[in-house]
Amino acid sequence: MNKNKLNLSIVMPAKNEQASVFNMVSDIIKLYPNSEVILVDDGSSDNTANLANQAGATVISHPYSKGNGAAIKTGARHATGDIIVFMDADGQHSPADIPRLLSKLKQGFDMVVGARQKGSQASIGRGLANKFYNKFASYMTGHKVEDLTSGFRVVKANKFREFLYLLPNGFSYPTTSTMAFFRAGYAVAYEPIHAAQREDNSISHIHPLKDGIRFLLIIFKVGTLYSPLKLFLPISFAVFCTGLSYYGYTFLTAGRFTNMSALMFTTALIIFMVGLVSEQITALMYKDSE
Repeated sequence: MNKNKLNLSIVMPAKNEQASVFNMVSDIIKLYPNSEVILVDDGSSDNTANLANQAGATVISHPYSKGNGAAIKTGARHATGDIIVFMDADGQHSPADIPRLLSKLKQGFDMVVGARQKGSQASIGRGLANKFYNKFASYMTGHKVEDLTSGFRVVKANKFREFLYLLPNGFSYPTTSTMAFFRAGYAVAYEPIHAAQREDNSISHIHPLKDGIRFLLIIFKVGTLYSPLKLFLPISFAVFCTGLSYYGYTFLTAGRFTNMSALMFTTALIIFMVGLVSEQITALMYKDSE
């Protein structure tokens, strides 16, 4: 394979990454001199845009920070290649890993995700959270999900653009795109990578204090994007069993059916119906527009 003949676009969202962006862009252009390198500057207050431009990237600047997902969408809309590589500009993702992801894509997959290996997480807490995401997403999809939240991925451009309207403007675009591909029946694969520390040794733009809320939002996003009923049904069943157990207790001790048991049964039915309706809405979301 002559890698210089690939119809390839490489999209990097960036915000205040002047410490690493010049070397990142330079390394990519050395590896794929005929590729289209797009850096989306998400309202940086430093010299990120100028350095990327000097290194040879096409720079698209947001007038203010719109979020990582918004930068991804901007890059995807401007990319002209049939294949798009998404990667961070902070030095955590290595351009040397791109050929392996592209090689995997050629095996018949529609998306290949760079799966971070042990030791690549920013913190122990973040690593544990990502393990939970992966197991939960694997349960929801019935496929092994090795890294749900990795931002280093290679996709077929036409298929990725089908889901731009679903992508949030924040940091959970990897979760949304992965679940959307699974839901649409597209083939997703994983390739092991090691994510390095940020080159400026600063903390991530993701604020640790917000991780708890982000954790819950991602869990519900995974459920609602793939199969809401698979999420709501166990909850409904648990509430029903709680009501049944309480009814058994009150019947044996007081010989009566209580309002609490009635409330539990009603709640279980409502949760089940919400899941059923959500399942139908989700099916409509993924209806083939063609």
